[in-house]
Amino acid sequence: MQLGGFVVRVLAWLPVTFLVWYVAAPVLLWPAAIIVKLASHAALADLVDAVEQSGATLVFSTSLRPGTASAQAARVTVDVNMLLYAFGLPLYTALVLAVRGARWPRLLALGYAVLTPFVAWGALADFLKNVAITAGPLITSQTGFVGWQREAIAFAYQLGALILPTVVPAVLWVVTHDAFLERTRRRAA
Repeated sequence: MQLGGFVVRVLAWLPVTFLVWYVAAPVLLWPAAIIVKLASHAALADLVDAVEQSGATLVFSTSLRPGTASAQAARVTVDVNMLLYAFGLPLYTALVLAVRGARWPRLLALGYAVLTPFVAWGALADFLKNVAITAGPLITSQTGFVGWQREAIAFAYQLGALILPTVVPAVLWVVTHDAFLERTRRRAA
């Protein structure tokens, strides 16, 4: 297979895989939502009262108060769009389908299993960034996070938003398609 043909096939598959991903997001992202719920319950039980999935959005209900006298009974909620951290799924799928290999169903299942925890990472880091860093001081002060913890949250958020959604699918595809890459390299030489 020529490299140019492969690139054209990837570009042809991308709109299809992104459309399927967008339409099926509530179902595809359900396992990531479960991971976020479990992690929130285990590690943030004093901060997170509940996590609900609404389509591709996670709604975190917190124990935090808005901080105004008129909202004594109110609680802060945070919405996180999981699509922002899941775009590696259609990217990886387009790469796998463009190769036309016999193992594509197994490779897609492997990719889904590997990428799902990284989607959960991004969503959870987004929530933490919102309550510990970007919310107003009346809210962030209630979280109890100290300086180094906020720095760690900022790092986790940037890693989960900027690096992991693109690098993990690419690395996984390279690792699972070494024979294809070697054949392509030999033909190009």
